[in-house]
Amino acid sequence: MTDTTIAFTPPEWAPQSAVWVGWPHLKDAWAEDYDGAQREIAALVKALAPVVRVKLVIGAPHSRPEAADLVGDLAELYDAPMGDIWLRDIGPVFNKYRNRLEGIGFTFNGWGGKYELEGDTETAAAIARLEGHPLKRLDFILEGGAVEQDGEGTLITTRQCVLNPNRNPGWTEEKAEAALKQAFNVSRVIWLGDGLKGDHTDGHVDNIARFIAPGHVVCQTPSGGDDPNADILREIEDTLRAAELKVSTIPSPGRIEDEDGEPVPASHMNFLISNGRVILPVYEDEHSKLALAELQALMPEHEVIALPANHSLTGGGSFHCMTQQVPELEGILT
Repeated sequence: MTDTTIAFTPPEWAPQSAVWVGWPHLKDAWAEDYDGAQREIAALVKALAPVVRVKLVIGAPHSRPEAADLVGDLAELYDAPMGDIWLRDIGPVFNKYRNRLEGIGFTFNGWGGKYELEGDTETAAAIARLEGHPLKRLDFILEGGAVEQDGEGTLITTRQCVLNPNRNPGWTEEKAEAALKQAFNVSRVIWLGDGLKGDHTDGHVDNIARFIAPGHVVCQTPSGGDDPNADILREIEDTLRAAELKVSTIPSPGRIEDEDGEPVPASHMNFLISNGRVILPVYEDEHSKLALAELQALMPEHEVIALPANHSLTGGGSFHCMTQQVPELEGILT
């Protein structure tokens, strides 16, 4: 169980005061998907706006009028350093402690040195400052999408990412567990193996397994005979069941290809939970309908909304990757 007398990270289904969203501004990097990604993120904002304050990070002056045109007054626009939109990984994780919040920021090295962009190492401090909360810097490399927790002491991660020598060379499972337990105030770490094929994050857990309640985790089953992740998805489910969690499944998107016919790491797991709504990324028409229906049945107290995310995926992620929530302070210990 989480010790609430020290700082802890609330689960995503806990009340939120705001959700920060990254807004695309790197036209060359996004290329022909730039406009499409902005439209998809504007749809995300419109789905969130009725239930939570939405705050967009505008990383460059030219993208401010683009955002204003597409989202109007549904979101607040903030100028802050940001290489690209992946706030889950470069932004702060907000912990609660009695009557205050504090952000924690990890060392960020561009997902193992693959994508080092100007501004990414400054984003966490900027968002914490804009929220009016202190930022506690931790001296190890981690991204927020690499960990998933249930708010009651259990955390899931992957060996492919957290034990990758391109993050913290020399880390053993024991060293990593000690660091994660201290940072997030958890008592148990569950290790999965590999993430999705082609995932440049080296296997972030928020693409493969998500908590929807304490001790209750959702993962994916393969869809179609050519699902490129079939073996990986079966191993994930087996490992989670062996950990004696309550495990539910929904279909994967199946094989989704890029313009060259290569499979891309599309996932229904990259959903965002916020104040009674769940925003589910979808990529095709067949498996997404079943995934939507099954996730809605698993979360009857939430409204599950499916939104296309194909353009966003070309940048490397989806709705969970581009967002970071701020927990609501009301009702915590004083």
